[in-house]
Amino acid sequence: MKKKYLALVLSASMVMGMMAGCASGTGSETTAPTEAETAAELTTEANKTKAAAETEAEETEAATEAAETEAAAEGETEAATEAAAESAGHGPSSEAAPAWEVYNQRIADIRVETDLEKREAMMHEAEDELMSTWAVIPLYYYNDVYMQKTDVDGIYSNLFGFKYFGFATSPTNTLALQIASEPNKLDPALNSTVDGACLAILAFSGLYMYDEEGQLVPDLADGYEMSEDGLSYTFTMKDGLKWSDGTELSAKDVEYSWQRLANPETGADYAYLTDIIAQKEDGTLDVAASEDGKTFTVNLKAPCAYFLDLCAFPAFYPVPQANVEGSEGFADNPGDWCTEAGFVSSGPMVCTGWKHNESMTYEKNPNYYNADSVTLEKIEFMLSDDDTAIWNAFKDDSLQFIDTIATDMMETAKPMPEFHKVPTLGTYYCGFNVNSDLFKGKTIEQAAAMRKAMCLLIDRQYIVDSIAQADQEIANTFIPTGMADGNGGEFRKNDDAYTYPLEDKVGYYDPELTDANIEEAQALLESAGYQFDENGMLSADTPITMTYLTNDSEGNVKIGEAIQQDLAAIGITVTVETREWSVFLDERKSGQFDFCREGWLADYNDPINMLEMWETNSGNNDMQFGR
Repeated sequence: MKKKYLALVLSASMVMGMMAGCASGTGSETTAPTEAETAAELTTEANKTKAAAETEAEETEAATEAAETEAAAEGETEAATEAAAESAGHGPSSEAAPAWEVYNQRIADIRVETDLEKREAMMHEAEDELMSTWAVIPLYYYNDVYMQKTDVDGIYSNLFGFKYFGFATSPTNTLALQIASEPNKLDPALNSTVDGACLAILAFSGLYMYDEEGQLVPDLADGYEMSEDGLSYTFTMKDGLKWSDGTELSAKDVEYSWQRLANPETGADYAYLTDIIAQKEDGTLDVAASEDGKTFTVNLKAPCAYFLDLCAFPAFYPVPQANVEGSEGFADNPGDWCTEAGFVSSGPMVCTGWKHNESMTYEKNPNYYNADSVTLEKIEFMLSDDDTAIWNAFKDDSLQFIDTIATDMMETAKPMPEFHKVPTLGTYYCGFNVNSDLFKGKTIEQAAAMRKAMCLLIDRQYIVDSIAQADQEIANTFIPTGMADGNGGEFRKNDDAYTYPLEDKVGYYDPELTDANIEEAQALLESAGYQFDENGMLSADTPITMTYLTNDSEGNVKIGEAIQQDLAAIGITVTVETREWSVFLDERKSGQFDFCREGWLADYNDPINMLEMWETNSGNNDMQFGR
């Protein structure tokens, strides 16, 4: 999940190994899959190959038939490799962009693989392929820091950065908080930011939720029964559930909302999370509410260890159909129904006031099923990304909780009893648009060499020590330290089954800025056609000029400026461009950048969550793979 983090934020031979495949998607931005794309995913193995081939190039009928024969004989992954090779190995929009069919097919195969050892190996292959593009540049692994007054209790967070405010206590039964500036979207199905998820958790409920110990517990559901083969779940809803307007909430609302999430017309960035669910003949999800609305049944394509995590994820929260579809702007904007205060919800609190770009007010929901456990009467949110103003508001007691700490106040904050640092699963990174004009005229190999060179030039330790300042671990993998491997161990480890390309660094490159890295970066750029003068600076005859896009919070801008200085050390010119949060999300989603600030906190503890976001049709594929 995209994190609006206001406080901050392979070896070269691997490039050749990934030249057989290509595709695309996005996380907070990017268009939803078209009906044709969705239909293609549901076809037979042979049709999948044909669809990929036709998308990538105008291939002959004979070549298509050959690819279909290959698929039948050797499986879908081999077919995707064949299609990529026949399409000259590059993306549909740029000859410098990697092909992505193999990656897409690998993710589809991982979703249905039941052999856990094989599944883990496949996920390592997927990360290898992703990292070999050098379009994703990890900087550090997240941890979360915030300030909370000592007389406030009951606020808790989980490994995925979600904060639960609904059961907090304070001496006055009110709270004044800051977690972000103006939220981009409040519709649970359309949100893809961490701050938006925190607001969704406050206003809505799911079948399951996380408790203070980070454990999954029933929420709207009383519990569930699972079939022996792990393919069918039946949830029993709590009695007497109501929406905040007093109308009945039942399993039928859950069915509607899950189908809405998967429907391409909704435009949900997280629609791909429903790909684990089996489908009916008409292409809709194989889910059903009982006639009385008391039970909700889900049929899966394959057993899924993280399925209950999805049931606690905001994108799967039920929303009220009558209000969603009754909104005046529904036809053009599926999320129009909750763009102002007063929208109907189901969680501990309801939004009763919203002064855009200034403040939001939430008040206790008397129709919440667990209202007796909610002691707060009101929460006031300050909407701001001015770190200094936020710090001053906390210091003078205008705010009781802040989710950002000004960079120049971090050392002051750390010894204070109000300072909190909690672990999370995620990676702060930056990324290249593989279709950017920056790579125009380059081959796939040259473009990857350019990106790897710039990756090696970044001083990550300086960023952590001087800007982030929360003792983050510098990163050389996309999947972070601490993430489970789905097979009883930790993913980011060398073992008998898998060893990272740089074994001693347990990753894809040395994350420290060293003389060797600088020399390798220069050699990589020379291999891509760039020249250097006698001072080790790029020649004026072969300049590199590009933009770095970031939202306008202090820490993120400073990280952009640090990268700007690092690349300038060998003559690369970077212009840091800042945008207000929602504008930034939209531009990043649509690929209006060369290089941009990124961050991803896992939605659940399985590597597939950080790999499936890069599918072509994902709503989180900001790097534009396969587009």
